[in-house]
Amino acid sequence: MRYLSTRGHPDRKRFCEILLEGLAPDGGLYLPESYPQVDDATLTRWRGVYHQQGYAELAFEILSLYIDDIPAADLRALCEKTYTAAVFGTGEIVPLRHLEEGLWLEGLSNGPTLAFKDMAMQLLGNLFEYELGRRGEELNILGATSGDTGSAAEYAMRGKQGVRVFMTSPFGRMSPFQQAQMFSLMDANIFNIAVKGVFDDCQDMVKAVSNDLPFKRKYKIGTVNSINWARLLAQVVYYFAGYIQATDDNRQKVSFAVPSGNFGNVCAGHVARMMGLPIHKLVVATNENDVLDEFFRTGVYRVRGTADTFETSSPSMDISKASNFERFVFDLLGHDGARVKSLFSDALNSAGQFDLSSDAAFLAAAQRYGFVSGKSTHADRLATIRDTWQRHEVMIDTHTADALKVAQAYRESGIPMIVLETALPIKFSETIVEALGREPDRPPKFEGIEALPKRVHVMETDVATVKRLIADHCGY
Repeated sequence: MRYLSTRGHPDRKRFCEILLEGLAPDGGLYLPESYPQVDDATLTRWRGVYHQQGYAELAFEILSLYIDDIPAADLRALCEKTYTAAVFGTGEIVPLRHLEEGLWLEGLSNGPTLAFKDMAMQLLGNLFEYELGRRGEELNILGATSGDTGSAAEYAMRGKQGVRVFMTSPFGRMSPFQQAQMFSLMDANIFNIAVKGVFDDCQDMVKAVSNDLPFKRKYKIGTVNSINWARLLAQVVYYFAGYIQATDDNRQKVSFAVPSGNFGNVCAGHVARMMGLPIHKLVVATNENDVLDEFFRTGVYRVRGTADTFETSSPSMDISKASNFERFVFDLLGHDGARVKSLFSDALNSAGQFDLSSDAAFLAAAQRYGFVSGKSTHADRLATIRDTWQRHEVMIDTHTADALKVAQAYRESGIPMIVLETALPIKFSETIVEALGREPDRPPKFEGIEALPKRVHVMETDVATVKRLIADHCGY
């Protein structure tokens, strides 16, 4: 299995090379040269694997199609170490909850930080430690978070040998619980950086550092954002697990509704569908920052500036420049790396947008790739949280509410709609109280977390300052 850049760089690399690298040298994102195809017999076998041997073995089966430079026994051991009931609170790992006829909720928030990001990040931490150990090297992870990626990365990497984490986040824009999860960590290899800006500013800084190739090589910069292919690959597994749980045979199709900001979560669904998983629709649900919804409705991808990025009650989706979207556009345009580079490097930098509305590929996109979209507002969020609690006695967080609200418009008889849960409600308690008049349940281990001492660097949006911080703590 070889990987290529979405922007046409001639190099082809193996999995463990891109695992530690992040962005390609030309600023593109890595994808496999082709998606492995899963036939009917394999999918039938995987049903038995999941039901009889569990999620870890299913993960091993899927990851093995993409990873051929880690011995099979080692890869299986890494999956078994990652996906345990002790780590994820249940042996099912991603249990389905039936809400009503044709509507399901897939539980992805049972991990250490109570968010779906744990599903991939726990594996990534183990992969990093394994590969760095094989090489005798160190890695400095530079990331950007709008809320959940940061804590999931830090909890996965804390104490890991050979790894340091430098995590940027938008100052004051995460929920108090999210901030406390990250900033209360005192591990020597964890560095939190609160940037006076929005998530997109943080993400732009990470890309700027990654695109400085001499600095990247000297300080061994890697990434855990979903621009890292390994993280996205790990997320592909729970689409297969959700499908297997919701269906009895391979003739059935399902749809997935996915809260979307940076396009990583739903891009994993796109990969699963390209592999042959019988997905009918991939429902992209945005909040008021509706860049992705606008594209799938109109063909125009128009990024917003800091001043035009709304601060909402589903803050992990307060994103107006979706990094992973480039991967889908690469597939949409027939792997035309030169054209992708002109769109994402030239057009976005000069005009802040590009328009594919008249392109034949876009006009056929909904039918060929299954994408549909919609947006949800704060009022929608409150109403959906309230309705789900009153009718089903199920409490959902604000991002899951966005997905559930948008999913309603695309439900079809005979096709299960699986809504991907994003986080536990406690992470966004202020909105839950507004909707329901009561505090959400809090896991005992997080009692009083907001009052713990905090360790965080507050800084302006400045790439040089971030570089200096990394250099000062590396010792080489």
